[in-house]
Amino acid sequence: MKIDHISSAALPNRYGAFTIHVFADPQGSEHPALTCGDIANPVLLRIHSGCMTGDIFGSLRCDCQEQLNLSMEKIAQAGAGMLIYLRHHEGRGIGLGNKIRAYALQDQGQDTVTANLSLGFAADLRDYAIAAAILRHFAVSQVRLLTNNPAKIAALEAHGTAVIERLPLWTPGNLHNDSYLETKRQKLGHISE
Repeated sequence: MKIDHISSAALPNRYGAFTIHVFADPQGSEHPALTCGDIANPVLLRIHSGCMTGDIFGSLRCDCQEQLNLSMEKIAQAGAGMLIYLRHHEGRGIGLGNKIRAYALQDQGQDTVTANLSLGFAADLRDYAIAAAILRHFAVSQVRLLTNNPAKIAALEAHGTAVIERLPLWTPGNLHNDSYLETKRQKLGHISE
């Protein structure tokens, strides 16, 4: 996959001194990558699936904002690392409108996987080619990955990135997302430790 580096600038946040880099994919969508410290193999990495409802609006139906914040905190504490934010991953790749349709089905008793299937989608449509291309831009070939999702490890390795360590990123549940977290464990194989 070809990506274009658009721009970079300092982006200090509440966790530490980051630099933001913006990349455009072939469709023109822009994906930011935050770096902290020196980027060298193996890099501490979080690939975060963009989630407008969680990351921006603070939805309690998922754990996305908590994972995003915890990732930046861990990277800053380590003194070096990278966070790639993939903007086309909303609803495991079905888009915002369909994700809200899936929410409505969940309100009627379906879980997150069954809702996606009921709408005619696969349980997970996400692709990590853009993340792999961003890693190649930084000459990163080995990562220590902050994730609970074994499918993300397999996808990165299929794109030529060696995942030499998986670091858990589990956050506490709440009344609104306990069943969502359980579905991720039971149906999607997420690792909770």
